[in-house]
Amino acid sequence: MLTSGPSRRAVLAGTAAAAAITMVPSLPAVAAAATSSYRWRQVAIGGTGFVTGVLFHPSVRGLAYARTDIGGAYRWDDRSARWTPLNDDLGWDDWNLLGVEAMAVDPAHPDRVYLALGTYAQPWAGNGAVLRSENRGATWARTDLAVKLGGNEDGRGTGERLLVDPRDSDTLWLGTRHDGLLKSTDRGATWAAASTFPGAPSTGGQGVTLLVAAGRTLYAGWGDSDGTAPNLYRTSDGTTWEAVPSQPSGTSAKVPIRAAYDCHTRELYITYANAPGPNGQSDGSVHKLATTSGKWTDVTPVKPGGTTADGSSDTFAYGGVAVDARRPGTVVVSTNNRWAAVDTLYRTTNGGRTWTSLKDSAVLDVSETPFLTFGADEPKFGWWIQAVALDPYDSKHLVYGTGATLYGTRDLKHWAPQIRGLEETSVRQLISPPSGEAHLLSGLGDVGVMYHERLTASPSRGMASNPVFGSATGLAQAAAKPAYVVRTGFGDHGNGAFSNDGGKSWAPFAAQPALAKDAPGPIATNTDGSVLLWTFVHWDGTKYPAQRSTDNGATWSEVATYPKGATPLADPADPARFYAYDTDTGTLFASTDGGLTFTGRASGLPSGDSQFQLTAAPGRSGDLWLSTKTNGLYRSTDGGATFTKLTSCWASHTLAFGKAARGAAHPAIYMVGSTEAITAVYRSDDGAKTWVRVNDDQHQWGWIGATIAADPRVYGRVYIATNGRGIQYGEPV
Repeated sequence: MLTSGPSRRAVLAGTAAAAAITMVPSLPAVAAAATSSYRWRQVAIGGTGFVTGVLFHPSVRGLAYARTDIGGAYRWDDRSARWTPLNDDLGWDDWNLLGVEAMAVDPAHPDRVYLALGTYAQPWAGNGAVLRSENRGATWARTDLAVKLGGNEDGRGTGERLLVDPRDSDTLWLGTRHDGLLKSTDRGATWAAASTFPGAPSTGGQGVTLLVAAGRTLYAGWGDSDGTAPNLYRTSDGTTWEAVPSQPSGTSAKVPIRAAYDCHTRELYITYANAPGPNGQSDGSVHKLATTSGKWTDVTPVKPGGTTADGSSDTFAYGGVAVDARRPGTVVVSTNNRWAAVDTLYRTTNGGRTWTSLKDSAVLDVSETPFLTFGADEPKFGWWIQAVALDPYDSKHLVYGTGATLYGTRDLKHWAPQIRGLEETSVRQLISPPSGEAHLLSGLGDVGVMYHERLTASPSRGMASNPVFGSATGLAQAAAKPAYVVRTGFGDHGNGAFSNDGGKSWAPFAAQPALAKDAPGPIATNTDGSVLLWTFVHWDGTKYPAQRSTDNGATWSEVATYPKGATPLADPADPARFYAYDTDTGTLFASTDGGLTFTGRASGLPSGDSQFQLTAAPGRSGDLWLSTKTNGLYRSTDGGATFTKLTSCWASHTLAFGKAARGAAHPAIYMVGSTEAITAVYRSDDGAKTWVRVNDDQHQWGWIGATIAADPRVYGRVYIATNGRGIQYGEPV
């Protein structure tokens, strides 16, 4: 799953102010903001992210949990057929905990659930944490770990790496990537290294990939074997570990991915791959171990490496595995990274002697989430399938996760997204139009641009097509001609498009600059839609000059005086004016000739962070607002010639304007920023003189610094772009 969150939690100091900036000599203490009661809901899209694990509770009918790579964990309620998010209370400073590395339930205590959290194991990321709940995730107790976890790194679809010991509910085990095996004897409150575990801590690799109980014996998969050394260990007493004898070896069994135990036949099924996945796999296998005799059997449904009908190499690995708690010998496994022939689920009812591909008879219904066609005529069965789960109370209730959704069936033939309530999008751009059918347009990571004609249902048109984008990089609307919208992004058949009906339908630009294919950046259109400015930034950080078009993208010309890589901003009232903030130098550039030339105006502003944002107040020319994160909020009323630093907040990350309060002289302003100790969502009805906090401690969603939008037609409504929890919107109660 893509992530647009901060890669480092560094606070950048601003440069000294030039004479063009009015500075407050000594910033006074900012008074605590008042609060306003808001109701928060999710904009319905339907998944869009990688569901890395699903776990049915073995002793409670209709109860299950799901984990995602950047969007937290969820609890399933079968009666309402809906997922409830469990980690929205994690705030700005805890953004790294929204990636769920592993989860566990206690079969003997149905209300207990545990989560191991940590998105990245890189040096710049914070340490992981374990959450434990006695009420199915309604509230949590937290233990911060001394190690890092990697819920959004390679191997995030393996597992589970967290396990309640079947011999003692107070004992938990946690497999880490770089710090071996950890053990807790007080239900996750404290942790220590399991010193007798043979896997050696390392700075690289996968470490412990899975933990599973087979009766009273615990098994641990080890992901750092070279294919010849042991990669599966076991203990029967919780102290002494040994390599499992006669275990599979070779490339196809290099990394244990997942395991499931059939308690009726006392057989342990394990899927293997030559890499941890979800990408980069080309070989794999499925084996079962008769735990009473120690006999291994290769039960791989289809060996990777054949040839498809069109001559492509059929390379793939195996991922998910689930056993039927009601039917001995009934097992389901998934392929993974099978791009040529498309991934599938294989099912056996005789312990792996024969298998049936469930994809071959599948009827997919994605009418509830139409984006899953990805611009094609029909949806595919899925990809990145490493999460597979069978309902222990219903042998035909089977679910599997993909890189974009969670599919479920009740008859092993008809499949539909089982995703209500689970939203995991990484949101990049938001627009709330002043008129038209839709109150919201969104630009998203992985799934392009969407037109939200309703906030409570997945967009009926799915992803914007013609062309289809993977990740969107730009989205802009002509202020005086809102039917005209442009978008940019990564696509196989073009990287820019325009719409003349507010985003319902699209046409590609007739031409595009050569840079657009590999470095498509943000785009802007002036107030009447007659001029386009498109900027280009390569994934490696290289910045290029902007390109300008006056014929709706038929031809483009370079703007040599434009600051390379800066995000363009159109004046909302004057079609001749554009602005760009150069974050490298802390200089505001402006154009008064329709983007032909740019000149520097105010300088000496904060610099050094590409996520600083420039926003224009609607309906007026030259009213600019500059959010510079912990350097504060600045305003210019003269088109960027001078700026004043505001004293009502000490941090501002992103800003938006919405419908004014009744009797107010200024549009309502919404900000992700800080007026006191915490970073939160605020509204001001008096031109940023005072603020009220509009979110609460239960609705924080981690890092929300990409963008926000406010509704110009509905006072009080604000849309929050999250990095893994989709689009949240709030309204006053």
